[in-house]
Amino acid sequence: MQPNPFGGVIENLTVEQVKAGLEDGTILLVDVREPNELAAERIPGAVDFPLSTFDAAALPDAGAKTLVFSCRSGQRSQKAAAAAQAAGLDLHRHMAGGILAWKAAGFETTQG
Repeated sequence: MQPNPFGGVIENLTVEQVKAGLEDGTILLVDVREPNELAAERIPGAVDFPLSTFDAAALPDAGAKTLVFSCRSGQRSQKAAAAAQAAGLDLHRHMAGGILAWKAAGFETTQG
């Protein structure tokens, strides 16, 4: 883990790690992009949780899964992790590079 530029600490996960976790059911991917962005393109299986209305208390329960934040390029997901930590939650993982890195790796996205 390393210092998060937006506060707290952050752990960068690669798109390959996140894809594997989605496939084996160990990761809950929380996409903090806005509704218009999500409508245009999304990662299958990700949960919508826009940063503009972020409420750490309303985050989905990941259960035994690891909650990982994602966004377009990796900036807003770090902000979401910082906000969750400021609210007292131990959430510090994000997908480095966001959906842009996901697509660059050739991984599937869907519309809507």
